[in-house]
Amino acid sequence: MNNKILWFVVNTCRLVVSATFVFSGFVKLVDPYGTAYKIHDYLVALDLPSLLAYPHLPMALSVLQAVLEFCLGINLLLNIRRRMSIVLMIAMLLLFTPLTLWLAITDAVTDCGCFGDALRLTNWQTFGKNVALLALLVLLWWQRDHLKRFIPKAIQWMITLGAVLVAMFLAAVSIYGEPLIDFRPFYIGQHIPTAMQWPDDPAETPEILDFSIEPYTEDANINTEAILSDTSYTFLLIAPYLEHADDGNMENINALCDYAQEYGYRFLCLTASGDSAIHRWQDLTGAEYPFAFTDELTLKTIARSNPALVLLHNGTIVGKWSNHTMPDETMLTGPLYTLPFARPSYRWWQKKQ
Repeated sequence: MNNKILWFVVNTCRLVVSATFVFSGFVKLVDPYGTAYKIHDYLVALDLPSLLAYPHLPMALSVLQAVLEFCLGINLLLNIRRRMSIVLMIAMLLLFTPLTLWLAITDAVTDCGCFGDALRLTNWQTFGKNVALLALLVLLWWQRDHLKRFIPKAIQWMITLGAVLVAMFLAAVSIYGEPLIDFRPFYIGQHIPTAMQWPDDPAETPEILDFSIEPYTEDANINTEAILSDTSYTFLLIAPYLEHADDGNMENINALCDYAQEYGYRFLCLTASGDSAIHRWQDLTGAEYPFAFTDELTLKTIARSNPALVLLHNGTIVGKWSNHTMPDETMLTGPLYTLPFARPSYRWWQKKQ
């Protein structure tokens, strides 16, 4: 093969592999909780109860995987520490390719989560992707002499360190708040009733399939239709499991509830927990707001923090905050329609096209 053609082929493969790793790492960094939930599903499917005993392990593995993928992708993209990066990439794929083959055969976990919520692949598509990447990496290792350094060796460590710091910053910000870029169907600006409608094409499904609200006590004013058709504002406190929810911000949450009552807005807690957990939460926090049941997976998709706060207006999500970033009393200076944070914020990266 002509040397120039071989150089072009090798470096095209380099760009494909590096772009895939950078993208895969980035979408995990902006939503570490999503990957942590998926890792938890893997541990359950693999029947590893000893590892499930460590509640912070899925998040630690989520961040480690995301940082490693992102930084290795940057390294290969810029031809930095080429041999080490290729070897580590091959090692990762030798670990994940048999796992994705097992998932494709057994369907133990329906979505691998390799690209988060940004791009969903079937398990067989994921296995094929891993095999293709592994083949490209073997080619890169075999023809590594065609990967020429174009960044001085003296500053390569600075670029690698910079990539690590950027990755850690993205992960930290996304863990503290909600994902920086929201690829989920419950993004800010989403009109939930429209997203729940079935498309004209029978081969397609609604963007949101399983959003429902069932009142904890008999209350005709608390149900899915009543909440989504309310032309006023509704605060939804999202807590998949109250028994594991962070109660450190309860004073502010109760103040938000008082504010909602003062201005005639709904304030409702959506949870998948049972009676005992709800009673314990009420005793622990002095919660006076009503509760309703929603599917655990749906709640984890709506918001990552436990608890989190979502603000609806006429069925549209106009605000979403983690437990650490909820508006406080200093921001509640009047009715919601006069406050900047209560206005729909449409951003191109939050709205699926």
